[in-house]
Amino acid sequence: MANFTIADIKALREQLGTGMVDTKKALEEADGDMDKAVEILRLKGAKGNAKRADRSTSEGLVAARESDGKVTLIELNTETDFVAKNEKFIALADKVADAVAAVAADSAEAGLDAPAGSQTVGQLISDEAAILGEKVELRRVRTLTGDNFQVYLHRTSKDLPPQVGVVVAYSGDDAETARSIAQHISFANPTYLSRDDVPEADVEKEREIVTEISRNEGKPEAALPKIVEGRVNAFFKQVALLDQDYAKDNKLSVAQVAKDAGITVTDFARFKVGA
Repeated sequence: MANFTIADIKALREQLGTGMVDTKKALEEADGDMDKAVEILRLKGAKGNAKRADRSTSEGLVAARESDGKVTLIELNTETDFVAKNEKFIALADKVADAVAAVAADSAEAGLDAPAGSQTVGQLISDEAAILGEKVELRRVRTLTGDNFQVYLHRTSKDLPPQVGVVVAYSGDDAETARSIAQHISFANPTYLSRDDVPEADVEKEREIVTEISRNEGKPEAALPKIVEGRVNAFFKQVALLDQDYAKDNKLSVAQVAKDAGITVTDFARFKVGA
């Protein structure tokens, strides 16, 4: 008879979050040795990780940490919303965010190499994924520098952790307007800060497309330059934050709102889980 009790099973399950059957089998195999049972369960989970390598991770959460005049935003993914709202997954995200922010990582690769106690973030994620029973992936990391920051984390469902995360770096004193711009970003999803940041190749490609569309619509050749420029400007309003119509008052651009508030937006980041 294996040397363990129901209390041992309960304690191990609470420690690792493993299932009743797997926990009982591990204790039986370890003859009641708790440390050995943990090792058995982790090894079993690691094998499961390898099998899950090709699975998609479209659920998860975003988290942000401010440290030494910088803010780091992460997106940590898993397979199902059931795990995404699990306390152990949320606790893992907290550890990952802390470790990644401590080294001001600016990519997922750098984040995975960051130290987390006696291991790396990558190793920590692998170990915890073995326990959670799903593939877990650090998908994106950005670190912003600036004078001031506003962080906006949005829950798309009250039952889930934040699914959209925005960080705005800015100079000036109007924190309320900066937060409102962060909320605008969460909704409007700009790609670039200003039109000057849009790659010229992308602008020329858009110009070619709208020129062809305008010609196919039978627009007069003499009117094409003005029509094309109008449509290119509409393109900038889609992708460049400062050109966008402000969500709370579409008669104003974001640039005008920032100017009126005496702030200058210097950078931003936006992550949406699975997008």
